Amino acid sequence: MARTINSRVSWVGKIDWELNKFHGEELSTRHGSSYNAYLVKGTAKTVLIDTVWKPYGLEFIKQLKQAINLSEIGAIVANHGEVDHSGALPFLLKLIPGTPVYCTANGVKSLKGQYHEDWNFQVVKTGDRLELGGCDLTFIEAPMLHWPDTMFSYLSQDNILFSNDAFGQHYASEKMFNDLVDQCELMHEAMKYYANILSPYSAIVIKKIREILDLGLPVDMICPSHGVIWRKEPMRIVDQYRQWADNYHENQVTVLYDTMWNSTRIMAEAIAAAMADYAPELRVKVYNVSKHDHSDLVTEIFRSRGIVVGSPTYNRGLLSAMASVLEEIGGMGLKNRKAVAFGSYGWSGEAAKIIAEHLSKAGFELVNDGLRHMWTPDQEALAKCRSLGEEFAKALD
Repeated sequence: MARTINSRVSWVGKIDWELNKFHGEELSTRHGSSYNAYLVKGTAKTVLIDTVWKPYGLEFIKQLKQAINLSEIGAIVANHGEVDHSGALPFLLKLIPGTPVYCTANGVKSLKGQYHEDWNFQVVKTGDRLELGGCDLTFIEAPMLHWPDTMFSYLSQDNILFSNDAFGQHYASEKMFNDLVDQCELMHEAMKYYANILSPYSAIVIKKIREILDLGLPVDMICPSHGVIWRKEPMRIVDQYRQWADNYHENQVTVLYDTMWNSTRIMAEAIAAAMADYAPELRVKVYNVSKHDHSDLVTEIFRSRGIVVGSPTYNRGLLSAMASVLEEIGGMGLKNRKAVAFGSYGWSGEAAKIIAEHLSKAGFELVNDGLRHMWTPDQEALAKCRSLGEEFAKALD
C-alpha cells in the first residue's frame, strides 16, 4: 500500500517483518527491516526511486499498480544496484520496457552483472539533474557508501535527500517516521547498521558529508532505503554519522573469549572483574563469541575504547568462532583503540600470540604481550589475570 510522505512523494516499498538475517547469514536483524521505494510525481514526469528485494518483487508490482498506472512512470532511479533495492527491476521492466534507468556508471556494471539485461541505462554523475516539472532530482555520487555504484538523489523544492543505504536502519515499523518510533531502538539499530556495514568506510563517510554540506543544499527530510524516514531534525543522523566516522568510542571495554573446558572463561571473568574494580566508571562487557551473535558483537566492539580477546589453543590455532570474529574485526577499519590477548592451553599455546597478531594488523595498539596460562587457572594465575585487567584499565586513562 502506498503511503503519502508529502504532496509529491509516496512510499511504495515493503515492510519485512520476517527478516532476521541479512547479507546471507552475516547480519542479524532483530527488528526486521524494510525495502523503501519512492514515487516522485512532478507536473511533467513521475519517477520511481529504487525497488524492493526479489522475493517481494511480484507483490511490489501489484501494489505499485494500485498507486499508479505503470505506463505513467517516466523514469526509474537506481541509487544502488544491490538486490535488496533492485530485485523487482526485471519484473517491472518487462511491463514497461524501454523506461530509462538512471544510475552511475558503476551502477550499470552492477545491474548488468546481476540481471544480464541491457536496459535503457542513463549514466549520471554528481550535479546532473533530472527535470520532473515543478521540481528536479539532483544526483550525488557516493561510492563505497557502501558499494562502488551508490549514489544519492536530492529532490529540490521539497529538500528531500534519498540516501539509499546511508542513514538507514534494519527496523520494521508501521510508523514511517523517526519521531514516531522508540528512540532507543531506533538509534541502536542505526548504530548497528553503521558498525556492521559502513564503519570500514568511515573516512569516505566524513568526506561525503562534507561534500554534501558544501553543496549548500537544505535538507528537510532524509529518506533511506531501509527503516524509518528522518523527518524531525533530519540532520541529527548526519551529525551522528560524523561522530561515528571520527574514531568514535564510548567509555567501554569489551571482553571477547571462546572456551573449551572453561579455563579461558575463568580468565576472562577475572580480567573483567579487575577492570571494573579499578575503574568503576568504565563499562565492561563480557561475551562468549560462540554463544553471541557476531553482528551484535561488532556493534559492541565499535563502541569500545579497547577490547580484550582470548581463546584456548586448538590444533596450534584458534577456535573457529574466535577466528571468525577476528576476521570481522580486521575489516572494520577501527583506529585509536587498545587491545590485549590472552588464553589457556594444554601443550602448545599459540592462541594468544595469534590473536595479538590479528589485533595489531587490524590497527589496535597492544598494551603488552598478553597472557597465557597452562591448564586450569589456579590462584596464582587468577592474580595474573587481575593484574592484566588492572593494567589494561590503567592504559585507558
